[in-house]
Amino acid sequence: MANPVMNTELVLEAPRQIADGGGGFRTVWAPIGTLWGEVIPSSARETAVGARASSEVTHKILVRSAPEGSPRRPSSDCRFRSGGRVFAIRGVAPTGLREQYLTCWTEEGLFA
Repeated sequence: MANPVMNTELVLEAPRQIADGGGGFRTVWAPIGTLWGEVIPSSARETAVGARASSEVTHKILVRSAPEGSPRRPSSDCRFRSGGRVFAIRGVAPTGLREQYLTCWTEEGLFA
């Protein structure tokens, strides 16, 4: 594996439940750290949702690894934000000779 080009600033966000004032809860996204990573487009496809076209874009994002249990380690319930772009993390796996990187499979879009 060649050294990744970590030139994209990514804010790692985790979901938090807060009271909505009506007896329920709503999800907000709280930043838990800033990481630098390489964003690699993986696939794109157009689908029809009813009479409307919808696109699905996926990426692999490589970041430096963090120890298991670290709050700065991405997981599948988190997401990355880079400017106005949002990447929902769908899976994470160690990568590299000494597992010094994490590969995050993501889906780009607007996720609440």
